Amino acid sequence: MKTIENISPLTPVAHLTDEVWSHVNRMLVRKCISEFTHELILQPELAANLSGEWELYSITSDDGKATYFFDAKKGFLDHWHIAPQSIRKEADGKDVRIEAISFILDFKDTLKIPEELLPTYLEEISSTLYGNAYKYVHEKFSSAELIHADFQEVEHAMTEGHPCFVANSGRIGFDATDYPVYAPEADQPFAILWVAGHKDRSHFACVSSLEYTSFIKGELGDELFEIFRSRMIEDGLSPDDYIFIPVHPWQWFNKLVYIFAPDIADKKMYCLGYSQDVYLAQQSIRTLFNISNPGKHYTKMALSILNMGFMRGMSAYYMAGTPEITEWITELFRKDDFLSNGKFTMLGEIASVGYRNLNYESMGRAIPHNKMVAGLWRESPVNLLQPGQQLITMASLLHIDNSGNAFLPELIKASGLSTEEWLQRYFDCYLIPLLHCFFKYEMAFMPHGENMILILENHVPVCGIMKDITEEVVMLSERTVLPENVQRLYGPTPDEIKPLTIFTDVFDCFFRFVSVIFDEYSDDSAADFWQQVAEAIYRYQDSHPEFQDQYEKYDLFVPEFTRSCLNRLQLRNNRQMVDLANPNNNLQFFGTLQNPVAPFKRKSDEYSG
Repeated sequence: MKTIENISPLTPVAHLTDEVWSHVNRMLVRKCISEFTHELILQPELAANLSGEWELYSITSDDGKATYFFDAKKGFLDHWHIAPQSIRKEADGKDVRIEAISFILDFKDTLKIPEELLPTYLEEISSTLYGNAYKYVHEKFSSAELIHADFQEVEHAMTEGHPCFVANSGRIGFDATDYPVYAPEADQPFAILWVAGHKDRSHFACVSSLEYTSFIKGELGDELFEIFRSRMIEDGLSPDDYIFIPVHPWQWFNKLVYIFAPDIADKKMYCLGYSQDVYLAQQSIRTLFNISNPGKHYTKMALSILNMGFMRGMSAYYMAGTPEITEWITELFRKDDFLSNGKFTMLGEIASVGYRNLNYESMGRAIPHNKMVAGLWRESPVNLLQPGQQLITMASLLHIDNSGNAFLPELIKASGLSTEEWLQRYFDCYLIPLLHCFFKYEMAFMPHGENMILILENHVPVCGIMKDITEEVVMLSERTVLPENVQRLYGPTPDEIKPLTIFTDVFDCFFRFVSVIFDEYSDDSAADFWQQVAEAIYRYQDSHPEFQDQYEKYDLFVPEFTRSCLNRLQLRNNRQMVDLANPNNNLQFFGTLQNPVAPFKRKSDEYSG
């Protein structure tokens, strides 16, 4: 257990040197300009033509007192690739230090951040900078080395966070001694806490092949399970009247001991103690990987810190239906000949637990106080590996090391395949299964890099694994009949919005950045990449002519599509960016984007389906 007396007050700031701070600020301002311009919030003016594709641009602050100059070139999907060292801020005829906080304040009116939320957004920016500096100083692997690293080494080497969001690594709630213990980049193993919740306000749910006692024994181990039961009996309690619940240590010390004090005093909630197994926080921070027994389940728990527009709690009510949804999706995949071919699967969320705080229940299930004690167990991808295979987070395909070398070109080079061949294998495990789910079932995922795991064999993708299934899968229409207990997956969506599950979530929020990797860090080009994407779409459509009506209804080769803006969403409300119960309200549209695969559309007489 940490004690403040043993921690130097200088330790938490050791990585905040002037050189590092200048670097991470410059890189975040680069991202601010790029992403805010991509969303048409900022409107840079052309200042001069430079050599090649590069041009000099400027933007002037809201008050007209400062001007930023930078070299940029425009890519597909209105992506602004900016040379970080070219960024210069001028005020009163003098160069001024580049700082992300100052940049946000310079454009706060343009960004339209509500006045009452501006301090919170600035805090998230500052927290993101703090984390970026930490990750920069603690880099362990170059990109060339990282392709040989194990799953958790790759997971904890990630530095970027969500590629679209500017304020993407805030951990508001952690103090400076929590950060090196619980932040993913700290790569620090820790034990979790277990509490017992009385059954009159707790639930346990699992898939039909499991049951409570054997499952909890499997997670705790027989010995610790009996130790916990004995402690309760010695304290005059009957363990059979309680549900054992995993709790993040930070959550216990910072939230539960205060907010749940009445329940603890009444023995409705009982602290059992620490796990024997130790865990590592994943990129998604509240999901933990068991490194003592990697084949055991991920454990995901409520963690009431503010991170990227969300309070990272978990609803006890929402979790109760999770295993039933897992079973339904598992059965759907099993019966589908295409999805059962071994190239695409999911990690089942096979058990869940939750505890209701009756003192807050009448105030609404959506308030943060009703999302403080819940958890789920997700299957481990380690159990899917065959000899000679390795796991990586798909986020790694966008990784750039401190020396400016990209991970993806190193991976392709090590595979021995051509870029075209490698991308075909990758699309077989990622893009094409997503297309199948969309066209056959009008089923959509949240398939960003952190939500996907790739199984590699000889550095080549052989299987894509989707996680965060039950919270983020949506059925876009009623064409697929859902059982009553799975109805929450249905999200009525206008036809014109449905293709954005591919255009926005795959093209704009992930492939846009992959294409930049090819343009800037390899001998291949972004144009070649998008041609490969188009060919993959046709490869799927040619082999499944039975969905021709869907291909025409949801044409993925239209000249342009609606621009969905994630930062606009976060800037509007950085405390509760989205409402999971109403996903269509969680969109901010502004203008359109030119479709990068449209130039490769076949003429009608060329269609071979």
